[in-house]
Amino acid sequence: MVAKIKKFSNEVVAEMKKVSWPSRDQLRESTVVVIVVTGIITGFTFIIDELMTVLIKSIF
Repeated sequence: MVAKIKKFSNEVVAEMKKVSWPSRDQLRESTVVVIVVTGIITGFTFIIDELMTVLIKSIF
């Protein structure tokens, strides 16, 4: 059991060394894109929700 855990850990370390990590600038740009897109989708969802609320209230 201990040998399997040790082998697994060694394999994880080996695979993590192969990972291509983003630079600080790339990470910052990606974060900004995610935040902006999330804001746009949130705003769109809010507007649709408000329109549907007005529509439903006008029907009933």
